[in-house]
Amino acid sequence: MMAFTDAARKLKSNPPARPPDTSPAAGSASGTLANHLEAKLTNVVVAALKEAFDRDHARLELERAQLDDQRRRADEAMRLELRRQAADRELARMRLLAATALVAWLASVLVLGTRAGETAAIARVALGGGWLLLLGALALSFSAQGRINAYVPEQNAPLDAGRSGAAVLWLLVAGLALTAVSLLLG
Repeated sequence: MMAFTDAARKLKSNPPARPPDTSPAAGSASGTLANHLEAKLTNVVVAALKEAFDRDHARLELERAQLDDQRRRADEAMRLELRRQAADRELARMRLLAATALVAWLASVLVLGTRAGETAAIARVALGGGWLLLLGALALSFSAQGRINAYVPEQNAPLDAGRSGAAVLWLLVAGLALTAVSLLLG
């Protein structure tokens, strides 16, 4: 009974519980906390996105620089390959001219050997002049081949067989012409 009486007294002395406070002051305190947390989260997300974009931008710039470097190296390799091919073509041309001069000289020696007694003095002089021109063409061709073989495509010096490259052709043509004239005179 005593416990029952104590419980009744406590109920009378305590005011009834109030419903939760819905006043604007209470709402603004909890709203401010939520807004503050939301603003902080937004700032963190924006900072993370900015960092990701900056990282992507830096990566793209690095890739662009690498591509430019690769393109530059490929262009340089192509330029060197073209220069090497030009040197190979010029070397092949000089070899062809040297072979032609040698064959023409050997052929004229054979012709002179077979008709040595039948040729006139003027024909022998023309044949000798033709030999000199053909042998000069052969010597200049070998000299030009040496310069071409010494050519280094990595250096920026132009490929130049010298004036002997053009002189070889003219000496060969003149030697062949003089040898032909000697055959006609003989």
